[in-house]
Amino acid sequence: MTSLPRTPMPIVGVSADYRTLGRHPFHVVGDKYVRAVSDGANALAVLLPALGDRYDAAEVVSRLDGLLFTGSPSNVHPDRYDGPLSEPGTLHDLNRDATTLPLYRAALAADLPLFAICRGLQELNVALGGTLHQKVQDVPGLMDHRDDETQPLEVQYGAAHAVDLTAGGLMARITGRERLTVNSLHQQGIDRLAPGLTVEAVAPDGLIEAVRVEKATFALGVQWHPEWRFWEDPAAVALFKAFGDAVRARAATRAP
Repeated sequence: MTSLPRTPMPIVGVSADYRTLGRHPFHVVGDKYVRAVSDGANALAVLLPALGDRYDAAEVVSRLDGLLFTGSPSNVHPDRYDGPLSEPGTLHDLNRDATTLPLYRAALAADLPLFAICRGLQELNVALGGTLHQKVQDVPGLMDHRDDETQPLEVQYGAAHAVDLTAGGLMARITGRERLTVNSLHQQGIDRLAPGLTVEAVAPDGLIEAVRVEKATFALGVQWHPEWRFWEDPAAVALFKAFGDAVRARAATRAP
């Protein structure tokens, strides 16, 4: 009996933070993102170290079938979008900024599927020329979108508010829903939307909660954290499945 050739598992690059743990620097990715790629998208998650311009972004993209841009405790540095100086004590990750922003541009130029989460959404907006609120909670008319870090993780990542999905948009089609209830663990948020992005969801206060890149096959960003125990939320399951489907379709076009 002749066996069919085995289809290689598609490869998804996952953005890492550059962080000091104890006395040593590390490149780190949260387990929840790795599990969402491996179990939710059915792909191989490969950590992409935050080495700035050490690697050519276009070459990295050429070796991948998709990209997942993760959330992070750090904020995009305001120099990247001509914003005002950050308040003292604000956590930044210059190595990550220098790594992810070129990766976005290279990925979109190659039409590589990408999914951006929380900080990832903010990076996507900055990479394409948009700006950010540094502290959403200080903007008149906007809610406090932060979590209470004194609470257990189950509370921090619990339901926080609704988002209304754009009628006929990509997220509405993927999830089959008009409204989702999501968690909220951020203080940066989109201010001026970048050219080429279309709004996919908004919070009750009008803050943009999800976007897609207009001319991309699959390039979606969300402000909340669908990766958190994604298997318990049918909408999150649908999002990672759709990402995985796009990644596998891309992998099928790669030379063997």
